[in-house]
Amino acid sequence: MNPSATSVFLQTAGLLVVSNLFMTVAWYGHLKYLHDRPWIVAALVSWFIALFEYLVQVPANRIGFTTLTLPQLKIMQEVITLLVFVPFALIVMKQPIKLDYLWATLCMVGAVYFIFRS
Repeated sequence: MNPSATSVFLQTAGLLVVSNLFMTVAWYGHLKYLHDRPWIVAALVSWFIALFEYLVQVPANRIGFTTLTLPQLKIMQEVITLLVFVPFALIVMKQPIKLDYLWATLCMVGAVYFIFRS
């Protein structure tokens, strides 16, 4: 990967991490913090949070698409989603860790290999 491509890759990955932090909170945070509120309140709060996710995700994809293919962008997004979601599930939502997380991670490593090998 040339220096320009490396810069695009890092910028895209960084923005997608930030985007996923917002989206994970928007999609799942209400289950813990707004569980006693009507669903419409949770939906409106989630949409508000998701706005910030889109304000970061759209530039991430535009920057990434200058060097990466669409399938590469999608796989990068999915891997980052898991990298953000698993700690969120364990730390914030207090979900038990499972061996299945390892198997899912190995599947994603395979997906990364196959999509980026050419």
